[in-house]
Amino acid sequence: MDFPILFLSFILMLLISFGPCTNITQNFTSNSNDLKALTGFSKCLESDIVDWNSTMSSNYCTWSGITCDGLPQRVVQLELGSRKLKGKVCESIAGLDQLRVLNLSQNFFNGFLPDKLFHLQNLEVIDLSNNYFEGTINTEICTIWNQVRVFKMSGNFFSGEIPENLGNCSSLQHVSINGNGLSGSIPDSIFKLQNLSVLNLQDNKLYGSLNKRVGNLSNLVELDISNNEFFGTLPDIFGSLSRLKVFSGDSNGFTGQLPATLVNSPSIEILILNNNSLSGSINLNCSAMKNLTSLGLSSNQFHGPIPGNLSNCLGLESINLARTRLNCSIPESFKNLQSLSHLSLSNASLYNLSATLEVLTHCRNLSTLVLTLNFENEEMPQGQNLEFSNLETFVLANSQIKGSIPKWLSRCKNLQMLDLSWNHLSGSIPSWFGKFDNLYYLDLSNNSFTGNIPQSLTMLLSLQNMNFSSEGTVPGFPFYKKGGNVLKGMKYKRVSSFRPSLVISNNKLEGPIWPGFGNLKGLHVLDLKENSISGPIPQQLSGMTMLETLDFSHNKLAGEIPQSLVKLSFLSIFDVSYNQLQGKIPTGGQFDTFPPTSFEENKGLYLYEDGGSIPSQPEQNPARPDHEKLKIFNWPFGFGAIAGFLITIAICFTSRWAFS
Repeated sequence: MDFPILFLSFILMLLISFGPCTNITQNFTSNSNDLKALTGFSKCLESDIVDWNSTMSSNYCTWSGITCDGLPQRVVQLELGSRKLKGKVCESIAGLDQLRVLNLSQNFFNGFLPDKLFHLQNLEVIDLSNNYFEGTINTEICTIWNQVRVFKMSGNFFSGEIPENLGNCSSLQHVSINGNGLSGSIPDSIFKLQNLSVLNLQDNKLYGSLNKRVGNLSNLVELDISNNEFFGTLPDIFGSLSRLKVFSGDSNGFTGQLPATLVNSPSIEILILNNNSLSGSINLNCSAMKNLTSLGLSSNQFHGPIPGNLSNCLGLESINLARTRLNCSIPESFKNLQSLSHLSLSNASLYNLSATLEVLTHCRNLSTLVLTLNFENEEMPQGQNLEFSNLETFVLANSQIKGSIPKWLSRCKNLQMLDLSWNHLSGSIPSWFGKFDNLYYLDLSNNSFTGNIPQSLTMLLSLQNMNFSSEGTVPGFPFYKKGGNVLKGMKYKRVSSFRPSLVISNNKLEGPIWPGFGNLKGLHVLDLKENSISGPIPQQLSGMTMLETLDFSHNKLAGEIPQSLVKLSFLSIFDVSYNQLQGKIPTGGQFDTFPPTSFEENKGLYLYEDGGSIPSQPEQNPARPDHEKLKIFNWPFGFGAIAGFLITIAICFTSRWAFS
């Protein structure tokens, strides 16, 4: 091989082996403004950015979360979402004058936004959502910004009105400023944003009527104005929103009937208008609304009946018509809703429970069925043909239903939540409940059940293995935990938000408390009060390591309170009052916080080493030396005792639960 060939081969090897990497590293030239801006940004943080400090070289393009472009290399993207960062955003960030994407979402940033942030003229995407920013949104917004497409500042503490200048960002496609404290009306300039596809304004304090100019947003796909203070009738402009898929306006003050263009919209997939004052009939044209999957019209003033043509919306997966004035039975045509998985018709003046279940058994995908406060004084159907193989949540509470627990429920193998409370059900609690491997919430309280507590309840696998539902939220389908007939209650967005519970209080049950309950280490609430349960409190109950509430009051329990219960470190409510217990009350752990009411009317219980009884009120001049007293109570009560007492009283008055 001659010299030229050898020389060319050598040069080729150098280029392959070192050329590209060497050029990137050696030819990198930093921009002093970018480096200064990033250094200043870092100094304003209370927590370090992983690997920034360890690689704080002038080659900032290698730092995590940074993307560069061009020659010389300039920072065009700063993406530091979900990094658990704390601190403030300093004005130095304005030095990144080529920045196109800024993402600081899901962190712990706080304070006010620097004015110079709104001077980044090349910015296209800004996401500051879910932090602790405060103040007003800068009125200079969109004075310099003219390329911003995505504007996300949801989940902060911004206040004041939406700036009128926001409408000057003509390229905007996505605006999410929900979950703040914004007030006032929607500025008219918003309705000039012809490219806008997503407008999320929910969970603020916005008010006024919904401007009919919203119909100008012809490219709108998602509009959410829920949980504000809007009022008046809904404008009949939905015919102009031919791409709109999601419209949510729940929890406002809208009145009047549903607009004709809304109930005939072929594009709408999710329609949520719960908790308003809408009236008239539910007149959806399902021949046109072929894409409708979720419908939420609960807590309005609609009157019945349920339209039979609702079943023509064959794609419906979720229907919530709770707390309306339907006064009817379920149409036979509901059999056609084969995609239906979530149905709530609670407090809707329904009748004929047997026919209702006969129809719904044909909805094979039904997983959640809430029928509370209906079918008053009817009989629980025992029909052998009923089959709900996919049912996970069944709530038929507060309806004075008579009869016994039906055998067909035993075939609901996927049950996770069952609430039959506040009825007139009688007979024994079936042992086959223990075969529900996924059951973690059972409420049979305030009925007339007799016999022993089934020992099979101590073998519920989900409560042993702490394997609970992870179902996501369903649009327009909240669950409520209420007290009695109170119309307001605590709202949950998913079934899995409910604490794992066994509530069998206020019945006529007898027999023992099974030691096997101690195996339910995932249980949070065990409520057996107001029965005739007898025998000792098993020491094995200390195995319920996640227990928060233990209520055995108003029974016939005897023996001592096991010292082992002191191990229950999450226990905040404990009540064994009105039993026949004796011996010394355990000390230590959470027992030092429980008030005397938790133990009263047990003549054999005592607080003191010498057997002194429980005082009904604090002793003014205690006769015993301090060293002879147990330290379970300190007079006056500490904060924990007072809190426990108040919670106990609240539970007594709000023990009736309902769902919608």
